Amino acid sequence: MNMLFKNCNLISPDVELEGASILVENNTIRQIFAKGDALPQTDKVIDVNGDMTVPGFVDIHCHGKSGVDFSDATDEAMTTIGIDKLKEGVTTFLPTTLTLPEEQLAKSLRTAADYVKNGVKGVKLAGVHLEGPFINPKCLGAQNPDFVREPDIEMVRRLAKIFPVKKVSYAVEMPGGDKFAAECLAEGITPSCVHSAATFKQFQAAHEHGLQNLTHFCNQMTPLHHRDIGLVGAGFACKDVFIELICDKLHICPDMISLIFSLKNVEKIQLITDAMRAAGMPDGESSLGGLAVIVKDGAARLASNGALAGSTLQICDALRNVYEITGLPLKDLIKTTSWNQAQALGLEKIGRLAPGYLADIVILNSNFKVKSVFVEGELRYQA
Repeated sequence: MNMLFKNCNLISPDVELEGASILVENNTIRQIFAKGDALPQTDKVIDVNGDMTVPGFVDIHCHGKSGVDFSDATDEAMTTIGIDKLKEGVTTFLPTTLTLPEEQLAKSLRTAADYVKNGVKGVKLAGVHLEGPFINPKCLGAQNPDFVREPDIEMVRRLAKIFPVKKVSYAVEMPGGDKFAAECLAEGITPSCVHSAATFKQFQAAHEHGLQNLTHFCNQMTPLHHRDIGLVGAGFACKDVFIELICDKLHICPDMISLIFSLKNVEKIQLITDAMRAAGMPDGESSLGGLAVIVKDGAARLASNGALAGSTLQICDALRNVYEITGLPLKDLIKTTSWNQAQALGLEKIGRLAPGYLADIVILNSNFKVKSVFVEGELRYQA
């Protein structure tokens, strides 16, 4: 089967074409037509009516949504997240764990394996993101202190046999943390630093072993200081380092968002949600990793101490926020929603609307709200 998306405001890395058309055959983009080009006959035609047409978003850091969390370790939770992430334009994601016992992490990964095995018609899973348990106990944020442990590649290998682990976020200053980066890379896993009190020198040791990622940049990491630039300074100073950003204007204020985009190459910035179970839900009581959370005005905080406990952000809203704050062209900003994630994690054939890429296509209205989502050419969500 083939189909044609016509009258698109096509926005893809380094490309913005008004009045464009996209030819899809089976699950792949075959050709892009400019306005005025002769168009082929197809089995189906979808008139986009000038709306923004972008590559499917890739959320590489998401714990939960719609009242459930990946770490609930139930098939119902995994399926709910996998289907409801479509509503914000996500076509690929990494369900993300918390600092929990290995047995519970294993149960969560089994639900990811079952989700794929059962052919659930939601977003695609590119693997799992382990956030913790290899973190600094002095930089917990909303992680549970009872289950913190030192970096352990054998544990990661055991989990990866259940379902592929694609990214591990940990504290590089923990014992063996520098070599742990190389061990992860040898397994095809992307190491990233977070929940860390590392000095710049400690970061450099891991960087020399191949670490090139910082998880939720600025949050739960050593700040920029004139005597030691820390992890925030590392994100600015090391040009090859990818950084995740939670652009809800709460985890990072608008001025900081503007500063980051002015100093950091846009091709190294990745928008994430870091969403927890309260995402898509009304304000009220919630939880994260067994810890009580209160959500007020969309901000999720630990009931015990007021620390931020993930977010309720949707990635389509994160894109709108950075567009309004920075004013940068969408053909540049769109890299932060999928292309950069694909480059950092080695994901192929996603992140662009171009011939040869999978037909992961999202239609947005002028307020960046999702109208429809196609996963490999199949309509899986329509508002």
